[in-house]
This record gives sequence, structure tokens and C-alpha cells, in this order.
Amino acid sequence: MQKYINLINEKLDKFMPVNYPQKIFKAMKYTVTLPGKRLRPVMCLEACRMFGGNFEDAIPTACAIEMLHAQTLIHDDLPCMDNDNYRRGQLTNHMVFGEANAVLAGDALLTFAPQIILKNSKNLGSEKLIKIMEEYFQAAGAYGVIAGQVVDIESENFEVNPDDDQLPDILNYIHTHKTADLFKLALRTGAIIANATERQLSDITEFGQYMGVAFQIADDILDVTSTFEKMGKTLGKDKEEGKLTYVNLYGLEKAKKDLNYNIKKCFEILKKNNLNSQIFEQILDKIRKV
Repeated sequence: MQKYINLINEKLDKFMPVNYPQKIFKAMKYTVTLPGKRLRPVMCLEACRMFGGNFEDAIPTACAIEMLHAQTLIHDDLPCMDNDNYRRGQLTNHMVFGEANAVLAGDALLTFAPQIILKNSKNLGSEKLIKIMEEYFQAAGAYGVIAGQVVDIESENFEVNPDDDQLPDILNYIHTHKTADLFKLALRTGAIIANATERQLSDITEFGQYMGVAFQIADDILDVTSTFEKMGKTLGKDKEEGKLTYVNLYGLEKAKKDLNYNIKKCFEILKKNNLNSQIFEQILDKIRKV
């Protein structure tokens, strides 16, 4: 996994030279290159390898997904959104470059990322590139992470009502689109590059859904139980702002129980389909240990 991370960091630096006007390129690169786990690009490379492809063919796509992820973080941290001052232990983008430049940096990354794929993946052929672009824009747009963010905002200051059977569906919608969609994007594009079958694509999509929801439940738990030093961001804001999270809706005990259920489903999918990956096993074990 560390080999993948080192490779991704090296390529991100190469793909993102600081050109004129320097401020926007510096703002873009600032958040993309903040120290992080690089989960999504690692998942893209590993999915490609797992399905028999050459993971090096997936490097531009993996880097582009990390840029897209950074874009969601920049906009998520804005004063008009979650209003966070820290991300990964460093000042957030708008705290360093100003709110206007942070908005523009996010916008720029949204379009810069697919350019990286198109310019550096010509060896994949037009048909495969079109499929990758379809996956990217689906996850990045109004049917993907943006939809999740909108519903997340709309669900602030919710009231726990046992008779409101819509809340679980709304929470699942938020977790699916804010988090799982980018996991599925990474897995599906890696699989597409490796010429995975439709059945394999379906299986890895199901895996990504369970994994993404597990990751978000773990994040909701850590918002209550962890520290700034460990997480590198302000904690406790979800409860303070009355956000609809797994812990706020179900409580800590059920959140931990359902986290383990989702992790178990991920392992079952890998085993059922004879998909061998120490890296995915390591990631799942780490998510489970919150």
C-alpha cells in the first residue's frame, strides 16, 4: 500500500505544476497534496491489479480521483458549508488563500482532473476513456457528491422522531452520495481499465457501497470519540450543528454494530468472488478499528 501511496504522491506533484496565475494553481495543489491516506487512488490502482490489469495504466485516473476528492473537501470546508478551519491538521484552503480563491480552486479541480485522464491515458483507447469519463462525471455531478452535499445541508437541525421512517433513507442517501460514490468511482474505473466483466463490475460496485457506508459510519463515530490530534480536523461539530449522522440518529452502540456489519459484507463479497487483496483487507481492518 505504501508503494501505491508514494507513487500517487509523486505523480500528483508531476501532474500539478504551478503555472500563471500562480495563486490558483497553488491553491489547487495545496489541498490535493496535503498529507493523507490516498484511499481512493489506492483503491483504483488495486482494483485494476486485482482484475488482472496493469495498475500503471490506472495512475492518471487514480490521481484525477484524488483531485476530485480534494475539490469536495475544499468546498465542504467553506464558510457557507461546514465552515471548518482545519483539514488533515493544516489550515483549510479558504483560510490560506481566501474564500474566493478556494471556490475557484475547487471549480478548477473539477475540470482539471478529467483533463489529466484524457491527456495521459491515450493508450487506453477512446471507448474505454468514454466509459471512464461517464463514471467520473456521474460521481462528481448533480447525481453524485453534489446531491449528497445538498441533502446533507438540508438535513441540519433534524429532530429524532421514531415515527419518521424517512430519516434512515435520507441518511443512507447522504452516505451513499457524499462518500460511497467516490469509492465506487475509484473501484469501477480501476476495474474498467482492467477489462473487468459486467458481473465483476457489479460485484465491485456492491463492495464499494458497503465500504463507503462503513467508512462514513466510522467517521461519524470518530467525530464523537476521537481527538483533533488524531483526526486533524475540528470534531464535535456534527452534534453541535444538529447534523443527521449515524451516531446522532442511532446512537454509538448501534453505529458500531452496523459498522461491523458493513465490513463483514465487504469481506463476504471478496471471498465469494475469489478476489484476493491484502490491501483491501488492510483498509477494511483499519476502518473497523475506530
